[in-house]
Amino acid sequence: MLKLPAIFSDHMILQRRKPVVIWGESDAKKVTVTIQDARVVTYVQDGKWQLFLPPMEAGGPYVLTVKTDEEEEKVYEDVMYGEIWLAGGQSNMELELQNSKNGAVAVTEAHNELLRFYYTPKVSYLCDELYEQEEKSCWELCCPENVGRWSAVGYYFARKLAAQLDVPVGIIGCNWGGTSASCWMSREALENDKVISSYVEEYDAIVAEQDFDAYCKEREEYIVYQAEFDKNCKHYYETTPNPTWEGALEVCGENKYPGPMGPRSEYRPAGLYETMIQRIAPYTLAGFLYYQGEEDDKKPRSYYNLLTRLIRQWREDWHDDKLPFMIVQLPMFSNVGEENLTNWPLIREAQHRVYRTVKNTGLAVVLDKGEYSNIHPVDKQPVGERLALQAMYHAYGLDNEVRAFGPFYQSCYTLQSYIWLIFNHVRDGIICTGENPLGFEVAGQDKVFYPADSVQIQGNKVRLFSANVKEPVYARYNWRNYAEVNMFGKNGLPMAPFRTSMNDE
Repeated sequence: MLKLPAIFSDHMILQRRKPVVIWGESDAKKVTVTIQDARVVTYVQDGKWQLFLPPMEAGGPYVLTVKTDEEEEKVYEDVMYGEIWLAGGQSNMELELQNSKNGAVAVTEAHNELLRFYYTPKVSYLCDELYEQEEKSCWELCCPENVGRWSAVGYYFARKLAAQLDVPVGIIGCNWGGTSASCWMSREALENDKVISSYVEEYDAIVAEQDFDAYCKEREEYIVYQAEFDKNCKHYYETTPNPTWEGALEVCGENKYPGPMGPRSEYRPAGLYETMIQRIAPYTLAGFLYYQGEEDDKKPRSYYNLLTRLIRQWREDWHDDKLPFMIVQLPMFSNVGEENLTNWPLIREAQHRVYRTVKNTGLAVVLDKGEYSNIHPVDKQPVGERLALQAMYHAYGLDNEVRAFGPFYQSCYTLQSYIWLIFNHVRDGIICTGENPLGFEVAGQDKVFYPADSVQIQGNKVRLFSANVKEPVYARYNWRNYAEVNMFGKNGLPMAPFRTSMNDE
């Protein structure tokens, strides 16, 4: 018996310029792996084996051969060396190229020998279905027959990166819509942090007295019901002028998402970590792309701990505490008729804090790419390309901050009745794309915020004034789930949202 993880297949891309880990199972004594001029031998221990191929430059195609001393053999063809990035998160990372803005044209034009994609099988618990899906999974070539199902963000990231580096780029899709970050890390990691342990505690309380057979029956009924609901809801939104969520519920009935919580739910804490992340780790990578946070807006004040711990978990699993981690900051979003809250600004702030405090992270600001009443904005090309800018700057050192960043808040000071804001990454200046700058608010010691009556841009500074605030103490920018965005750097990248103090509430 010789077995390797499903992620090893024909057409795979291996990470250039790093020792590449190859691992698997065998009942033989010895395993030999060869590729090009490299030949590495290792011994099997307790049915498992692992070895490292020496670093190689980008290139190919090569043939990789895995052979045991008992003459069992696996041969993988059309193997390339290049750059590998894992695209993780929830539905906005999952959103397929064919469903994105101009997706039909992009799919038709997708003939790129440098790009390849592996989609980690999506099964919510360990079972025969997972193993069957893994048997069918493989690395896909970039052609119209395949690329429509790829992550749109991952595709546009890879396309830009490959064009700039002129090397093959592989994307490992590992995402699932509607998932909390708690789904993608170990139970132990959640339990060991009191700020985020509630994710496990709440789950344990639900399943403590749960009848497993009754739960399974309820889950199967939910799957059938929700599939019909989703189909009807999609039809409603496609055929109804000015559709609303309330109207959808009136036509389609009750939305029972996310279904019953339990040991087979894709939304349970640590579940997809077991069935997806651990099935592909530690496949050698250049880094991670991560677009998630929408589902954790119910607990926005714990998201900094949650995301920080997830990054540490993944880096531990890949045995590299310096692996680059590029974050998509959440764009603007609010549903029709929904109170315009500030839970998403707290998620955005947490993402920015992670960028500032956790080494080797990047932050792609896409505030301007949200859509009112659509939690799945379809303009994904700028998202993928801004991630690529971050990767080129942080991971490869081949781009500069003038191209990679819009204005980031740095500090502030008060002078008379004005509050002055100072920004980083504005060597070319700050611009307003509308008649007047929008989104700025000012508060005094009472912490009551008022829109700024006057906004003056002066180089890397912005001066705010409000007639309602005689002695300004605090300021913030676009501190709403949804608002118009019209402040940018001259490079076209938006100003990142901020508040001058976390004590302004």
